[in-house]
Amino acid sequence: MKVLVVLVLAGSVLCFAEGNDLEGRETLTDGFFGLNDELADTGVEIGLGLTQIYQQNVRGGISKHRRAGRYAGSYDIELTADLQRLLGIEGGAFFMHTEGFWSKSGGIDGPSVGSAFGVNADGCPRNAIIVTEFWYEQSMLDGQLLFRVGKMDLTGGFDCHGCPVAFDTSAFANDETTQFLNGALVNNPTIPFPDYALGAAAFYSPIDWWYAAAGVVDAQNDFRENGFKTTFGDEDYFFYIFETGVTPRLASANGPLPGAYRVGLWIDAQDKFRFSNGKRYRDDTGFYLSCDQMIHKENSNPEDTQGFGVFGRFGYANSDLNEIGNFWSFGVQYQGLIDGRDDDVLGVGFAQGIFSDFAGANDDTGYTDDHESVLELYYNAAITGWLNVSPSVQYVSNPGGNRTTSDAVVLGLRLQMTF
Repeated sequence: MKVLVVLVLAGSVLCFAEGNDLEGRETLTDGFFGLNDELADTGVEIGLGLTQIYQQNVRGGISKHRRAGRYAGSYDIELTADLQRLLGIEGGAFFMHTEGFWSKSGGIDGPSVGSAFGVNADGCPRNAIIVTEFWYEQSMLDGQLLFRVGKMDLTGGFDCHGCPVAFDTSAFANDETTQFLNGALVNNPTIPFPDYALGAAAFYSPIDWWYAAAGVVDAQNDFRENGFKTTFGDEDYFFYIFETGVTPRLASANGPLPGAYRVGLWIDAQDKFRFSNGKRYRDDTGFYLSCDQMIHKENSNPEDTQGFGVFGRFGYANSDLNEIGNFWSFGVQYQGLIDGRDDDVLGVGFAQGIFSDFAGANDDTGYTDDHESVLELYYNAAITGWLNVSPSVQYVSNPGGNRTTSDAVVLGLRLQMTF
């Protein structure tokens, strides 16, 4: 994989030197050498992305010298189909997402840092190819009502008034391939989201500024499988989630400032053992808040997203059933901070999770410190339309809630390519 990356970059440099038009492309292969243009009339589109991440723990943590997981990455192949154009199914759509991951350790957390949040949310143990999502969506009532069924990622849901919503999304802290890398600044760790599970979701937005959404998925899923065995063959353990929110647009001299304010409730129906007494308990419940708001817009062009925005999250879970009982985060993003670099993004975020006092109460394996905190700064530089380079630094305080593990400083470099 490293050789492939070097060859791709070397070839790109040579093309630039020869005056090739690569610099002006949105994708490296210009839509798979024109294939997407040919498929456009059928409503089918294919996308391929490659994310490569190098991280090193330069201070503290478990160890500064273990090299396992320093270089990690993933690739994504996405296929979307407008079934109205393809098959004549009015309001129908299909989506399939395939992923592959490396390295073997899935990142440096286990060997080097020891973070409970995870300093690389894109990291996953090596796997050549997994179909992580395949779902059908039906639009009704002129797009006000959407139904989705299949294997899905609940955290990558729906859109209301131009804002990402449902479930636990954020305009500025939700994508580990372009924004923050730390897991606590991608999703709320108090929510026990099943990874890529079989289920169904519904979204309703009768007016521009309000929405409601609900989802139910298999709580016992294995993201490497299709989900049918655990959904229909095992116990009836499901994960339920409901979210509602508003998406106001604040007035400003340079036009409307978009924002989203979300509140959600979740239920995990799996049997869990209480930390305090070891007894079984079912229907674990928690709630969360998430908001983001554009504060300043640089110009009046409605298509231009340059400006300053803020975000925040809060989460609560039963600390007798979950290792993290309370969580909060906040941060800022500025796009186009440097003149002439309109597509570059600077982000700074802070997150803190409060560990359960009950965890390990019966076997003396509990947390020796009551929290873990992280401060992350990244700068996403848009080199071309298809190549982004993002250096980052994370300061992790009390990694894993272990008092004997010193605070860690993690440096990172992320390369994102779109083919």
